[in-house]
Amino acid sequence: MKKALAIVGLLILGLSAAQAQKLTAAGASFPLPIYSKWFSEYSAAHPGVQINYQAIGSGGGIKQVTAGLVDFGASDGPMSDDQLAASKIKLVHIPTVLGAVVPIFNVQGVSDIKFSPEVLAGIYLKNIQTWASPRIIRVSVCPTRRSLLCTARTAAAPPTSLPTT
Repeated sequence: MKKALAIVGLLILGLSAAQAQKLTAAGASFPLPIYSKWFSEYSAAHPGVQINYQAIGSGGGIKQVTAGLVDFGASDGPMSDDQLAASKIKLVHIPTVLGAVVPIFNVQGVSDIKFSPEVLAGIYLKNIQTWASPRIIRVSVCPTRRSLLCTARTAAAPPTSLPTT
């Protein structure tokens, strides 16, 4: 009888542990569409599992995961060595999604612009901030506009204009 009670007790404990598993996560808004799909399908296949992901931006995800407030975080880029060292818990980077950045232009009277890899890097690193840059003029016919507009179209980062020099 004692053996049977012990087995029933273990079964009840096992069932309650397997009954509901909840994961919380926060971070970048970029992977939200695919994460939503993955988490929905996973939860449908495993009814006891719930995953709550909040797209609060990479910085917010890093803050919450390093503070141990969420089970996992998502960031558009890997954390720095200093960020990893400051974490209260041991973290592991696991790449999940990949996205591309595509340069787009809308300049009146210009139908084609050619950027060399060096010019593109210079624009994104903010080393090139005007259309009149000699580095742009060398590789493409350019308009006389003063400033370049670099945008990151996410909920966390609205378009911003680079300062002119």
